[in-house]
Amino acid sequence: MAATLQVRVWRGGAEGAFRGYEVPRRESQTVLDVVTYIQRRLDPALAYRFACRVGMCGSCAMTVNGKARWTCRTHVSKVAADGVLEIAPLANLPVIRDLVTDMREFFDKWARAKGEFVPTATRRDPPAAVRPATAARRAADAAIECIGCGVCYASCDVVAWNRDYLGPAALNRAWTLVNDVRDGALAARLAAVAGDAGCHACHTQMGCAERCPKQLVPTASIAGLKRAVGRAVLRGEI
Repeated sequence: MAATLQVRVWRGGAEGAFRGYEVPRRESQTVLDVVTYIQRRLDPALAYRFACRVGMCGSCAMTVNGKARWTCRTHVSKVAADGVLEIAPLANLPVIRDLVTDMREFFDKWARAKGEFVPTATRRDPPAAVRPATAARRAADAAIECIGCGVCYASCDVVAWNRDYLGPAALNRAWTLVNDVRDGALAARLAAVAGDAGCHACHTQMGCAERCPKQLVPTASIAGLKRAVGRAVLRGEI
C-alpha cells in the first residue's frame, strides 16, 4: 500500500476545476477523512458538508471516482486501491462552491410530488391502528427509510436528461404516502406524479437502486405509482 494518496478535488463553482493534493494514507481511512484532512491541514478554504460521520444523516454525500456515495461510509481501500481519488460534488444539482451543492431543487420536487403527510384525523382522535401485516403497510415499510441524501437523484440518468423529472427520492416518498391509510391526499398526490415529469418518465435503469446507501429500491416504488395512477385514471379519480 502506497504511503500517500493522490487526490483530485473539485474547487470552485460550476465552472471550477480539479485541484490536486497529496494526503497520507492510513488504515481504515474513509473518503470523508481524506476531505477533512485536506480542509484542516492543506486548504482551509475547501467547502464541504458533513454532520454525523456515522452514516445516519447523508449530508456528506459526494461523487467519488465517478459514483455518488456517502463519504463517511466509503473506505478508501474499497474505491482507490491504486491510491488515486477524485472527489466532486453530487451530479444533477447546482454547485454552490467546491463540494457543496444546492439541494433546493431536490426538496422542491418532494413538495411537487405532494410528499407531505395530510392527516385525516386530529389530535383529539384516538391513534390510528395500522396493522403491520397489511399489503399497504408492507409496501410503505419497504420504502420509508429514505433520508433524503440525494445519492439516487445524483445517480439518475433521467434527471440529467429531463430537469423537470421529479426524481427517484420524491417519487419514492409519494409511494410511501399512497400506501399510508391515514393520509387524505391520495387523488391529489397521484395527479401530481402522473405527468410527463412524474413516474412515467422513469426508464427503469435501476441506477437509484444500485447506489442507494439504504438499499432501497425506488424503481419498485415508481412502478407501484405507475399502477396506482393507471387504476385512478380508469376509475375517473384523476
